[in-house]
Amino acid sequence: MDFQILLYYKYATITDPEALKNAQRELCERLNLKGRIIVAHEGINGTVGGTKEATEQYIEEMKKIPHFTDIHWKKSSGPEDTFPRLSIKVRPEIVTTKITDVELNPQKETATHLKPEELHTWYREGKSFKVIDMRNSYEIGVGTFKDSVDPETMNFRDLPASLEKLKVHKNETVLTVCTGGVRCEKASQYLKTQGFKDVYQLDGGIVSYMEKYPGKDFEGTLYVFDKRKKMDFCKPGERDVIGKCSICLNTTERVENCADDECHLQFICCDDCISKYDGMVYCKECNNTQGEFPKVSGRVTKII
Repeated sequence: MDFQILLYYKYATITDPEALKNAQRELCERLNLKGRIIVAHEGINGTVGGTKEATEQYIEEMKKIPHFTDIHWKKSSGPEDTFPRLSIKVRPEIVTTKITDVELNPQKETATHLKPEELHTWYREGKSFKVIDMRNSYEIGVGTFKDSVDPETMNFRDLPASLEKLKVHKNETVLTVCTGGVRCEKASQYLKTQGFKDVYQLDGGIVSYMEKYPGKDFEGTLYVFDKRKKMDFCKPGERDVIGKCSICLNTTERVENCADDECHLQFICCDDCISKYDGMVYCKECNNTQGEFPKVSGRVTKII
C-alpha cells in the first residue's frame, strides 16, 4: 500500500481556531491520518501522513473550506509509521517568531515569491544574489544551497539576534529559503522591515525546488521533522554528504537530540560517537571542554 506525506500551510484569518482544531481532528481521525497540525488566528500549518487515497481525500475536503482552496500542497512518499501519533494544537502563531516590535502579516505583505523555475534560471545565468537559509543550523548542516548564508539560529525565533551577521547583505538581492516556505513568509517580510532592499522568497520552499531539479544547486540532503529525518531526491551515490559530526567532525547526516533533559536541542552526531558514549551525547552548548560529558548538578558543564 502506498503511503503519502503532505506538507502545507496557509496564512488566513481564522476567527475560531478551537473550532478549526476540532474539525481537523475529526477529519484526520476519520481518514486515519497522523502528523502535526498547528492552528492559530493567522492560519494553519501542517504535515500529515496516511495512505495515498486518504491524503488525497484530505486535500479534497480542505478545498471545500473557503480559506484553504488554494493551498500549495507538497507531497512525498514515506513509511506508514512516519508519524507516531496525531497532534493538533492551537497556538499564537503557526510558526513561532515572538517578534513584537514590527507587524508581520503575510496576508498584507510578503516578499516577492520566486518560482523554482526562476531560481533555476538565476543559477544557470549566473545572477548575483545571496541565499539566506532560514532554517535551524543543524538542518542547514546536513544540506543547503551552494554558498548560502547560515544565520546560525537554533530556533526560528532567534532571527532578530542574527541581524548583525545578515546586515552585510542589506543592499544585495537576497532569497530566503526554508523547507516548505512557511518560515520565509515572515522571515522575508522581517528583513524588509529592517532595511533589506531587494528580498525574494522561494515559492514552495526547498522541497518544491528539489522535486523539479533533484541534485541541482542544493548540496547534501533535506532534513525533515519526522521519522524519515531526511528527504533524498537523488539516487544513491549521486550526491555528496556535507554534514559534519559536532563531536569528531567525521562526515555524517545523522541528527541526534542532546541527552540533557533540560536541553534536547538537535545537533549532528555520527554513529561512532553515539556508540562510543552509549547514546549520551550532548550538543556543543552543553558539552564540556574535555568531551567526556560528565553531569554537573543535572546539567553538563558549559563550554567557555
